[in-house]
Amino acid sequence: MKTIDLRSDTVTLPSEAMRQAMANAEVGDDVYGEDPTVNRLEAMAAERLGKEAALFVPTGTMSNLVALLSHCGRGDEYIAGQQAHIYRWEGGGGAIFGGIQPQPLEFEEDGTLDLDKVRGAVKPADHHYAVSRLLCLENTQGGRVLPLDYLGKASAFARSVGLSLHLDGARVFNAAVYLGVPVSEIASHFDSVSVCLSKGLGAPAGSVLCASSELIDKGRRWRKVAGGGMRQSGVIAAAGIYALQNNVRRLAEDHENAELLAAGLGHIEELLVSQARTNMLYVTPPAGSADALRQALAAEGILLGGGDTLRLVTHLDIDSSDVERTVTAFKRLCAGRK
Repeated sequence: MKTIDLRSDTVTLPSEAMRQAMANAEVGDDVYGEDPTVNRLEAMAAERLGKEAALFVPTGTMSNLVALLSHCGRGDEYIAGQQAHIYRWEGGGGAIFGGIQPQPLEFEEDGTLDLDKVRGAVKPADHHYAVSRLLCLENTQGGRVLPLDYLGKASAFARSVGLSLHLDGARVFNAAVYLGVPVSEIASHFDSVSVCLSKGLGAPAGSVLCASSELIDKGRRWRKVAGGGMRQSGVIAAAGIYALQNNVRRLAEDHENAELLAAGLGHIEELLVSQARTNMLYVTPPAGSADALRQALAAEGILLGGGDTLRLVTHLDIDSSDVERTVTAFKRLCAGRK
C-alpha cells in the first residue's frame, strides 16, 4: 500500500521526467561560473522574480544565511517573527557566521508583523545599541499568505526607517498561485527573496536567492565561505529548471487537496481543524492523544509530523484518493477512542 506522507512538502520525490532532465544536464564548474545549467537556472529565477540576478545554493537555510550576511555586518541586527524559520529553525547561523543579532517579534494572526511594533523595535542611532539593518518577512508563513496591500505598506515602512527588506519565500510560489498574481508582484516589494525549489516545486534539493546584482555578488562570496560552492551542480539545477517550468501552476492542486482534507476532518467532532492555508492545515486532537493517533496512522501508512497539534501538508505526491483514505482512517481511529 502507498505511504501517504503528510509531514511536509519536502518529502516529494523527483518525477521520471525530472530525473531525465537531471541525467541529460549540460554541466561545468559552477565555482568558475562555467556551469551552463546553473547559469540558466539563475537567469530564469531572476527573471521570474523580477530581480537583476540570482544565486543557486544547496538549501533554503543557506539562502537565508547568505542574505543575512550580504545585508548585515557584525553587530548589526535583523528583525523577524518569533516563529520565523530564519530566526527559529536555522541554527542561529546569522549569529554564528556573521555576529548578526536577531530581534524577534510575535507574528500576528495573519502571519504579518505589526509594523508599529517593528517601529518600536528599530534601534535608535546610539552606540549602546546594535544597528537595525534588515526586516525579514515570511511568505507563506505557516501556510498563510501575506496580503499584497500589507507588502506595500511593509516596503514603504522599511524605506522610511532605513531598513532593507528580505523575504523568506520558501513557498512564495504557493502564495502567488493562491493570490492569482505573478510571483514578481510579490517579490517587487523586497530587496532580496529566497525561494526553495525542493518543497512544493518538487526538486530534490536547491534554493535560489534573488536580488540586485550588487547583493548577489556579495552573496556569491558568502556562499563560498559557508561551504556552498558546488562544482558540476547543473545536475541539481536541471531539476530546478524543470520545477519552474512544470510544477508551479499545479500548486493549486495541493491547495485544493488541503481544502478537501480540512473539510473531511472537520466533520470529526473529536478534532479541532483549522481552515486550510494554501497547502497546510493544523489538527488538534483531544489532549494527550496526539502520539497514539500518530502511531496508529503510521501503522496504516499515513505519516504525520510531531507535536500536540498535527500539521498536515499536501504536495505533488498526494492526490484526492490519498485525502479520502486519510479522512477515512482518522474517522475510524477517532470513533474507536469513544
